[in-house]
Amino acid sequence: MLRVSVWRGTAEGGAYEEFEVPQQDNQTILDVVSWIQQYADPTLTYRFACRVGMCGSCAMMVNGKPRWTCRTHVKKVTEGGALTIAPLRNLPVIKDLAADMDPFFDKWVKAGGHHHPSASRHDPMPVITSETPGRVEANAGIECINCSVCYASCDTVAGNPDYLGPAALQRAWTLYNDAKEADREAVLDRVSGAGGCHNCHSQGSCTLYCPNELDPLSAIAGLKRASAKRFFKGGR
Repeated sequence: MLRVSVWRGTAEGGAYEEFEVPQQDNQTILDVVSWIQQYADPTLTYRFACRVGMCGSCAMMVNGKPRWTCRTHVKKVTEGGALTIAPLRNLPVIKDLAADMDPFFDKWVKAGGHHHPSASRHDPMPVITSETPGRVEANAGIECINCSVCYASCDTVAGNPDYLGPAALQRAWTLYNDAKEADREAVLDRVSGAGGCHNCHSQGSCTLYCPNELDPLSAIAGLKRASAKRFFKGGR
């Protein structure tokens, strides 16, 4: 049997509750949470959708580390036959293991995460090749699915509520290097001010814990270089 401590409560407060869960071969953390909800306490609240690492909605804190629970096998993270499962750090708790993602997405929007096209549907399709400047950098972050694991791992986010966070800044770096982006300077404007890329302490937890093996730290460093270069050239 596994000894599982699960956070129960809301943003107003709560406590850990202990469960005993049968241990099985090839068992994931999400399997454990689902067993508790199905067989021990049907009131347990949590999120999941795809179960195959595509949606990111099942992310939680497992033994103090942010993870996709659907792709995390119990045997790889169990400590002495025990597990501690909690909602993602740095986000308000709605109930039990379900965190409120609004602050995460609000910052994604604040960083200008949506594409601003440089052409209309009536214009010729721009030709993007392997030689197009910035293509490698732009492609490096497109597999981000906004699971918020990097956001939960970031100590800068924990200490600075205005900090945009790794996912939003990585998205900005992708847009900055996109040849189809209409105003690359506006991207730098959005991410180089208060709460922007220069608040990053370069600790690298975002890259360490990214389940898709992306590198937000390098993206943020790219934004720092680009904004500093513009400043010293007398830009805005």
